[in-house]
Amino acid sequence: MYSFLNTEFLPAEKTFVHVSDLAVQRGYGIFDFLKAVNGKIPFIDDYFDRFYRSAEFMQLPVSLTRAQLKEVVYELVQRNGEANAGIKMVLTGGYSPDGYEIATPNLIITQHALPMPSAKMLEQGVKIITHEFRREMPLVKSINYTTGVWLQRKVKEANAYDVLYHLHGEVSEFPRCNLFVVKENGHVVTPAVHVLEGITRKNILSLREGITVVEGKITLDDIWHASEVFLTSTTKRVVPIVQVDDVRIGTGKPGPVVQKILNELIRMENRPE
Repeated sequence: MYSFLNTEFLPAEKTFVHVSDLAVQRGYGIFDFLKAVNGKIPFIDDYFDRFYRSAEFMQLPVSLTRAQLKEVVYELVQRNGEANAGIKMVLTGGYSPDGYEIATPNLIITQHALPMPSAKMLEQGVKIITHEFRREMPLVKSINYTTGVWLQRKVKEANAYDVLYHLHGEVSEFPRCNLFVVKENGHVVTPAVHVLEGITRKNILSLREGITVVEGKITLDDIWHASEVFLTSTTKRVVPIVQVDDVRIGTGKPGPVVQKILNELIRMENRPE
């Protein structure tokens, strides 16, 4: 397998940065994650928009133009011979002279296996737990996942799939996913603020035919009284949630809205460029 570092393709086992990098010293950097489907990368411009926006906010100049970056990503897919895979782009804080000051960023692009949710998971749904927390700079796709990683033991002990953040009862997001709630009136709602603007989230918000999807405030009480709840991300598309902490959601089984949205997302991924 090959990876890319700054200006060249390298064997993955030889792709590394120095310990002085701010990504190592302070956890400072940004990333984004794309998905190759049959050799194509759906919504690649949306991912690039977010990547460059995060980089600018974090004061990390990207050494490649968008056109150059696209060429590199597609060449990586071709070199590795994996038509269906995940692609991770990381932009670090660079080799800091004092372990605190931003330096010239390192651009690292790697390719990964892409396991999707199993048929059983989609048929049965998953349990999640909640935790009171709100991510700083939520619009930035930062490499700082300290709280999410720290909570993994709690997630496993609860036999749960993931953990949902809330603050004073107002829900925001998961460490790596967005949240959607189907209210009793049939409207699909996702938190409007304090969240990363996911690309799958954006695509769902664009749906029009036979479904109403909006941004708004969501509380824990809204979730407990929802007819359906689900999470979304690039690597998962949609996963139905049937239990939140000790509360069963709706009938306790995945509902029709989740399946309809999943079908639409698959159709969008496979449409011609």
